[in-house]
Amino acid sequence: MASGDHTSSGPEWNLRDPSQLLATGFGVGLLPKAPGTWGSLLALVVAWEFAGHIGQLGLLLAGLGAFAIGIRVSNDCIRKFAIEDPKQVVIDEIAGQWLVLAVLPEPDLITYVAGFVLFRVFDIFKPWPVSWADREIKGGLGVMVDDVLAAGYAAVLLWAFSIWMGS
Repeated sequence: MASGDHTSSGPEWNLRDPSQLLATGFGVGLLPKAPGTWGSLLALVVAWEFAGHIGQLGLLLAGLGAFAIGIRVSNDCIRKFAIEDPKQVVIDEIAGQWLVLAVLPEPDLITYVAGFVLFRVFDIFKPWPVSWADREIKGGLGVMVDDVLAAGYAAVLLWAFSIWMGS
C-alpha cells in the first residue's frame, strides 16, 4: 500500500491511472514523508529545465495548465478515495511552485531556492485568505486554490527579493 490514509481493504493508489499519475506528480506524492515538499521540489527541478527551454512565460502557462488539470485529477482522486484533500495529491504544489517561479525576471539558483522556501512557508502556515480557501472551498478546486493563493504571497516576496538581489 502506497498510503497511510487507507486501510488494507480500501483503494490503493495506481500510477497506471492517468489521473492518479498526474495528481501524485508521477508518484512523488506517494513518498511516505512530506509529500507536499517533495512535490514542490519536483516542480523546482522541472521549472529549472522549463525556464531554460520555454522561458518564464512558458513556465507561467505551464503553471496555469497544471492548475486546470489539477482541478480535474484532484476531483478524480477525491471521488476514488473519499478524502477531501488527499495528501498524496501534489499537483497543487507543482502548479503553485511554477507560478511562484514564473515571476522571476532572470532565474538563478539563489532565487529558485528562495522561491521554494517562500512557497513552502506560505503553503504550510496558510495566512488568510489561504486558510479560508483551504477550509471553505471543496473538491478539486479547493485542493488547487489554496496553493495558488499561497503562491501569490510567495511570488510577491520573491519578486521583491529578486529586485533587491539585482536579478
